[in-house]
Amino acid sequence: MSTEFFIACRYLLAKRKGLFSMITTVIGVAGVGLGVAALIITLAIMNGFQTDIKEKLIDAQSHVSVYGALTDTETGALDGLFEKDPLFKAKSSFVLGQAILTAGGRSTGVVVKGFDPRDEFKVNSMKTFLTHGSWDELYGKKDKSAAPVLAIGEELAWNINVWVGDYVVLVSPQEAVSGMGMLPKMKKFKVVALIKTGYYEFDNTMAYTSLDGARDFFGKNVVPGYSIRLNDIKKAPAAAELLRKALPGRSVKTYEDMNKTLYSALKLEKFVMSMVLALIILVATFNIASNLLMMSVEKLRDIGILRSMGAGPGFVRKVFLWEGNLIAVTGIIGGVVLGTFVCWFLATYPVIQLPSDIYYITKVPVDIRWQDILGTALASYALCMVSTIYPAVRASKISPVDAVRYG
Repeated sequence: MSTEFFIACRYLLAKRKGLFSMITTVIGVAGVGLGVAALIITLAIMNGFQTDIKEKLIDAQSHVSVYGALTDTETGALDGLFEKDPLFKAKSSFVLGQAILTAGGRSTGVVVKGFDPRDEFKVNSMKTFLTHGSWDELYGKKDKSAAPVLAIGEELAWNINVWVGDYVVLVSPQEAVSGMGMLPKMKKFKVVALIKTGYYEFDNTMAYTSLDGARDFFGKNVVPGYSIRLNDIKKAPAAAELLRKALPGRSVKTYEDMNKTLYSALKLEKFVMSMVLALIILVATFNIASNLLMMSVEKLRDIGILRSMGAGPGFVRKVFLWEGNLIAVTGIIGGVVLGTFVCWFLATYPVIQLPSDIYYITKVPVDIRWQDILGTALASYALCMVSTIYPAVRASKISPVDAVRYG
């Protein structure tokens, strides 16, 4: 143990003159600890919500999507990637089209996606989102005289007041030729399934039908493509680059590209909240600075004695830096322990209930990441150390004669 560290410990632990000095030290430690804990808890909760949203998006979509009608050569190149590269796991063809969904005098715009469930369910988790009805009728229409089938989100079903077994009408922007001239193409569909992905935009704007049903209704007015699932979602950008090289001229998008606005908003929200909560730690650093300034006044005679015994300005400066260091480290460790404990408690015990009809979850999601804890601790330590520089330099510049005379 160095002499400077020993003296700093004695200054903090020894009996001080008056209760005010001790209270300021406790406030400094508690302020840093509470700031660190608040930041860790907030980041963990925001990570939980972001992870939950991202999982819902990925489960309802695919890791990578290729848009456009592929030629035989391009289809062969795509199949070759799946045979040679272990990065690719499964693929499913789809078609997309926009239409107006009407039922009971209510209308709304929807995006209709046609797919083969046997392939689509290998790419995403749509099969698990079923709440009412069955997917069976989407595997292929057995009776040609029967109406084509449709699966829609629960939110969309509530908005237009339909249920499983009801009939709706799809109106396509594509015009159809009739004896009365050019009219919008309309067709009756039977609702056979209701799904709930947990993401409002999907549940309120998407409708799903069989691949043949979508092609028959939209004709050439569709956007064909492939949904692709990877063995490692973290390698989605690399997989997209491979697909762009194999399929030049085709639009290839990862799940992040398809939800770029949402992901950017989530990142910005997390950054802003971190900056706001960092102000709590910044306020605590002012408490540390004021505590060290008062200590330099209180220990004026001691500083003078140390200087008269041969201690230089650097020695005195290190003593005060060690004091600030001890306050900061104690507060940060306490904050990390408190924040981690609260996060564990919230994740284990559902003490905070959330309305499931709004958030689709019943308890606060918590995702503790060691990177956030380490970053919070290091940033807090840096702020605390900056706050100790001025008090330490000011104490080191005290004249030994003046300190002994006026101390």
